[in-house]
Amino acid sequence: MTKPSYEIPNEVREFADKSVDQARKAFEGFAGAARKAINSVDATTANLQSGAKDVGAKAIANAEANVKAAFDHAQQLVRAKDVHEVLHLQSEYVKAQIAAIQEQAKELGAALKKTVTPKS
Repeated sequence: MTKPSYEIPNEVREFADKSVDQARKAFEGFAGAARKAINSVDATTANLQSGAKDVGAKAIANAEANVKAAFDHAQQLVRAKDVHEVLHLQSEYVKAQIAAIQEQAKELGAALKKTVTPKS
């Protein structure tokens, strides 16, 4: 008794080979895109962390400057000789603080914008 031959036709082997090759290429493309996305997330996270640290440092520096100015102003008020000098010192302090706060707000705004703006 002869054994039946179970030979796979060339067309089927070629089709299977092409299918495996296409699947491999599709997977490689998917893996490359996933790697790229992960690297992008890592870079974005690093930029946000760095930016948040910068914004926090600026905010603390601004708060320290404002508190120092307030203490300096309080000391000047205590040493004032009359009401006119107190009013003059208060007027100058308010003008200086308004200018300082405007500049601080501008700097913080620029730092925040830099933090959240994607880098190309």
